[in-house]
Amino acid sequence: MNIAVLIKSVVATDESVTVSGGEIEDTEAKRVINPYDEYGLEEALRWKESFGGTVTVIGAGADRAAEALRTALAMGADEALLIRVDERSVDEHATAKLIASAISQRRFEVAWAGHMSVDNGAGQVAIRVAELLGWPHAGAVVACELTDDGKLLVTRDAEGDSEDWELTLPAMLTAQQGLNEPRYPALAGIMKAKRKPLTELTPELLGVDLAGEEASPRTERLGCETPPARPAGRKLAGTAKEQAAELLGLLRGEAQALKGRG
Repeated sequence: MNIAVLIKSVVATDESVTVSGGEIEDTEAKRVINPYDEYGLEEALRWKESFGGTVTVIGAGADRAAEALRTALAMGADEALLIRVDERSVDEHATAKLIASAISQRRFEVAWAGHMSVDNGAGQVAIRVAELLGWPHAGAVVACELTDDGKLLVTRDAEGDSEDWELTLPAMLTAQQGLNEPRYPALAGIMKAKRKPLTELTPELLGVDLAGEEASPRTERLGCETPPARPAGRKLAGTAKEQAAELLGLLRGEAQALKGRG
């Protein structure tokens, strides 16, 4: 079974970033594979170990995306495809066009991706890729089984509940937390990763014109700003009755939490 896994490089969640001039400054921040993508990669590696085949990781970006792909190779992926592009010049629509073109040039039975990325949290790319390829798609997968007749039985998270679906191959699946426990790259895997192929692709090689109407970005980031500082807490004095009266006044006044109520 030949499996594709979408990989994105994101800033580690324990890192600090700053905003300057309406742009996020994260060039010095530590970057990692998007945690949700790790669940998809782990599941793909387990399927490879059970059924054979290959695992190809695919990412779009520049050097930081290449680092994430190298980490995925160290975890056990067989090959990496880097779509060389300026990450800030493409949105989810354009990224999906590039990845769908890369997948269509090869024969894959299944593609895995993260349910969403921890930076933008849009959760769009995998779904858009599935639509472009004409593949069925199941999102937020927490359990998956391949049947003897080549169908997928998946359980997906449905905001506190779960749903059981059956899909035919080829299919796109996005991994939710709880699907598995991702492995760490072992020293042997890190050494082997240096010899594994990492092929660089360009939009031109994929037949995607980022300046054309079909693949031009559909969204535009107007700016970023940090959240306002939280005000300090306030202690209310007096009797319980006096405190309740003052609290009610604050809710109606400064907080406007009771605006429009009698």
